[in-house]
Amino acid sequence: MARSVLDASALLTVVLEETGAAVVVEALRSGAVMSAANVAEVAARLHQESWTEPEVALVFGGLGIEIVPFGTDVALLSGQYRLATQGLGLGLGDRACLATARIEACPVLTADRIWTQLDLEGVDIRCIR
Repeated sequence: MARSVLDASALLTVVLEETGAAVVVEALRSGAVMSAANVAEVAARLHQESWTEPEVALVFGGLGIEIVPFGTDVALLSGQYRLATQGLGLGLGDRACLATARIEACPVLTADRIWTQLDLEGVDIRCIR
């Protein structure tokens, strides 16, 4: 059973050895999930940084992250969150992460401080920096 949901920004702190990585490493040890939409965000960022496909695949294979499909329930809840998040500049990937956290009933870890301004019922947002 997962104990936390990771935003793309949270996982990137580990991969890129940034501030907040220790919190995410502990979450990975306890069990973490990510929305497939956020996996795509991380993959895109790493490819942008010139990582090869095998290197990117190793990130997800080696860390033991459970990848949750971007299914109907998450998609509909993500759409519902649009009004609450658009003023903060959050996009589809952010909303997918928040919806996944609510559906999985787990806290969400992010490196994006602006998320702490959100007040979404059933979503426990924890900033790692």
